[in-house]
Amino acid sequence: AVMLQGHIDMVCDKLGSVEHDFTTDGIDLVVKDGVLTANGTTLGADNGIAVALMLTVLNDDSIAHPALECVFTTDEETGLVGAETLDKSQISARTMINLDSEEEGVATVSCAGGARADCCLPITRSAFSAPVLEIAVTGLVGGHSGAEIDKGRANSSMLLGRVLCALEEKTDLRVISVCGGLKDNAIPTGSVALVAADAGAAQAVCAEMDAAFKKEYRVNDPAITVSVRPAETALLPLDESSSRSVVCMLTCLPNGIQAMSADMPGLVQTSLNLGILTTGDDAVHASFSVRSSVATQKQMLIQRLRCLMERLGGSVSTHGEYPGWEYMPQSPLRDLMVQVFTDQYGYAPKVEAIHAGLECGLFSAKLPGLDCVSFGPDLKEIHTFRESMSVASVQRVYAMVVEALKRMH
Repeated sequence: AVMLQGHIDMVCDKLGSVEHDFTTDGIDLVVKDGVLTANGTTLGADNGIAVALMLTVLNDDSIAHPALECVFTTDEETGLVGAETLDKSQISARTMINLDSEEEGVATVSCAGGARADCCLPITRSAFSAPVLEIAVTGLVGGHSGAEIDKGRANSSMLLGRVLCALEEKTDLRVISVCGGLKDNAIPTGSVALVAADAGAAQAVCAEMDAAFKKEYRVNDPAITVSVRPAETALLPLDESSSRSVVCMLTCLPNGIQAMSADMPGLVQTSLNLGILTTGDDAVHASFSVRSSVATQKQMLIQRLRCLMERLGGSVSTHGEYPGWEYMPQSPLRDLMVQVFTDQYGYAPKVEAIHAGLECGLFSAKLPGLDCVSFGPDLKEIHTFRESMSVASVQRVYAMVVEALKRMH
């Protein structure tokens, strides 16, 4: 038997101006010049296209193929939960084509392992006499925290920490709340803080930081904007100690690339992304996606987070850990897929490892001897409202999958 596999969940992101409820509303699709997008929201081609490809194969009785096991997993975007908890004793296949890649012409054969780390900082509140202000860092490009972590794009929550740290040096500051980001595995595009502080000092600091960020990120994130305006809230500000701890946390938490691979030049080895920042009545929460192709470095990053948070009086919990997918020196499936691609396109595909997580590692860990390759059509800007998919690329990839199944028949 041969397994085809993809996941049915998607990252939900949208423009702030778009009215859309992902729990009830369908995706408003737009096709223009051979490119499929959604109207101001994520498209869900990651990984709905795998579902579509598998269903199309199953629906066509004319295709020659070996016995097929099509596996549709849930909760991939929240930590590969579906692939982890699936009863794999139901699967007999030891050959697997994963359809969760986003670049046509690339055969993925290895990926990093990862985990979600949730930092919790307890806070206390007390009255403080100063104007309430909203400080916002917006206009960032964002992107997938695995696939785009090497693009030099800014993280809005980390930049917000820098603004608050600069303001704390100029005037007496009390944080009221901080928030930013929707998913731990997406680089946040906007973050907001409510603070109690001198309005004049805040205006000056925000103008300085706006200019600094525009200079620092003029190539990779040119539309960054730091703004401040009067605001209202029923929440009390944090007391002085809690406010300082929040600013310290957002200033000192590690983020972004931590190590590059020595074995595969250009491949990110270890990274983390502050994806979700929220504030409750009695705690601030910062959720990270931690990734590494070296298991000990993944644990090292979690230890760094835990060490800092404990010093600040907080804690770190982890969940959704998943193993990496190790490269197989001998892979008949890889050889076959490379040959089919070469015959169809006239040139050989790239064979690569990636820093993003794939479900292949969880299947490989539980199915001894699993031979696995990941392919997919061209998708761009996944995990953002700019997500798009090439229709022609899908047609070519589908033809390649059908031909590979025919040769395995």
